[in-house]
Amino acid sequence: MGYKVAVVGATGNVGREILSILAERGFPADEVVALASRRSQGVEVSFGDKTLKVKALETYDFSDTDICLMSAGGAVSKEWSPKIGAQGCVVIDNSSQWRMDPDVPLIVPEVNADAIVGFTKKNIIANPNCSTAQLVVALKPLHDAATIKRVVVSTYQSVSGAGKDAMDELFTQTRAIFVSDPVEPKKFPKRIAFNLIPQIDVFLDDGSTKEEWKMVAETKKILDPKIKLTATCVRVPVFISHSESVNVEFEKELSAEDARKILREAPGILVIDTREPGGYATPHEAAGEDATFISRLRDDPTVDNAINFWCVSDNLRKGAALNAVQIAEVLVNRKLITARSKAA
Repeated sequence: MGYKVAVVGATGNVGREILSILAERGFPADEVVALASRRSQGVEVSFGDKTLKVKALETYDFSDTDICLMSAGGAVSKEWSPKIGAQGCVVIDNSSQWRMDPDVPLIVPEVNADAIVGFTKKNIIANPNCSTAQLVVALKPLHDAATIKRVVVSTYQSVSGAGKDAMDELFTQTRAIFVSDPVEPKKFPKRIAFNLIPQIDVFLDDGSTKEEWKMVAETKKILDPKIKLTATCVRVPVFISHSESVNVEFEKELSAEDARKILREAPGILVIDTREPGGYATPHEAAGEDATFISRLRDDPTVDNAINFWCVSDNLRKGAALNAVQIAEVLVNRKLITARSKAA
């Protein structure tokens, strides 16, 4: 007998991706329930070769549900995750609401799966920011080998990280430019079509943005509080997949060739790195894939024990939906939860 799983935010980009990945990976669920707000009640969403009718979160009873995959934004999670957790259902949350809560584990299974045991305090597990998730997957095996001192990262983040409206805005603006219609920014502070925007989330007092702060704080919580990290996060006119240019300085000696060998053996990583035109991964190839792709590995001649690399991943998958499902798989595989239907 399998588990009962609820997906909150099932009509959104990430919610639909979660349903797809649950089916793809054959998650041991006897029942999967699609939930969203009342206004989406009755909408149909795909789950493998089945179609699910969306039910209203506000009237759903979680008392016999084992896992809730929450992807409905911070405000919804703040209100509902504690209520759901109190009913004995484990919430895996995709928003930023619980990531820095000391009583909520922040998990990337390839990196810190052992920390998951802390979920029992609130019955909530947090999924990291999409740009952080792919970064720490790449950093973890390197940190184990040579201890990371400092990371400098510049991100090139796709519009899907800002939701469906953002994807629609890129499409609409691109079309408008081709037919000489006026271009009106709505979701973004400036035009996104054929442009770059060096701002993701709100500005903080020190001049950084909240997205940049998230990458720093979450990397420290997931990987090691001693790591120094500085980030510049940029929105680019790409629909799916985030890219990152990463410079890493180590305490011990580690060459780019050493890093290449280590990363080839690391979980969740695919190294595509030949020194010829096209011998690297781009957002286009990463879209729809589970792996975090690493390319352009090379030594940094300006600093002792430092390397550069390029990192690309589908932000809707590893950055959100896939990571959430992998967390659920850890709960099941490590027998940290029991199906309530089974227990009954």
